[in-house]
Amino acid sequence: MSTPNTDLSMSPSAPLKNIIFDFGGVVMDWNPRYFFRDYFNDDEKMEYFLKHIAEDEWNAEQDRGRTLAEGTALQIAKFPEWEKELRAYYDNWTTMLKSDIPQNVEVLRKLEASEYELFGLTNWSAETFPYALENYDFFNAFKGRIVVSGSEKLIKPDPKIWEVLLERYELIPQESVFIDDNPKNIEVAESLGFVTVHTTEDTDLEKELRSLGLNF
Repeated sequence: MSTPNTDLSMSPSAPLKNIIFDFGGVVMDWNPRYFFRDYFNDDEKMEYFLKHIAEDEWNAEQDRGRTLAEGTALQIAKFPEWEKELRAYYDNWTTMLKSDIPQNVEVLRKLEASEYELFGLTNWSAETFPYALENYDFFNAFKGRIVVSGSEKLIKPDPKIWEVLLERYELIPQESVFIDDNPKNIEVAESLGFVTVHTTEDTDLEKELRSLGLNF
């Protein structure tokens, strides 16, 4: 995986005012394996199910705005022999949302107390996102300024969802840092003029942001 973008040639020329967070993989640790590893008790079968039956592309359509019920029904029609497992997917979604990512949430809380404006841009089902809002108080740092793909019927890496964010909150890309764990999303954000930080499990987010000249 690529490392966070700290190339001096990409250093921001405009004063940075806004910090935009992706959520999954940045501040939230979500993985269907947290449920299905115990459910199957067979890693090979679990990986087959997640790659070929409940694949990422299928789940992404729920993030794009398709209802959980419709998505489940469509997949059961395609794979009736997996009905029990497919119904278990969203019935046990909260188990897949294991926890926050403490080191990055700590950075978020520091930013909350700073002069920077905080925003969220997330690929997340409109039906499941409220659970995260209700159970993790750090989301209050965004003061409701969150663009959720499932509500917008748009999903990253479609540039149109960034346009929603920019227009709704009157942001300028060159004044904004975009943080995401998905390289494709980082690539699109950069093409739109955002300063970016690509996070991995090894990323020191505070260090990366300070390297961009942020003081918090």
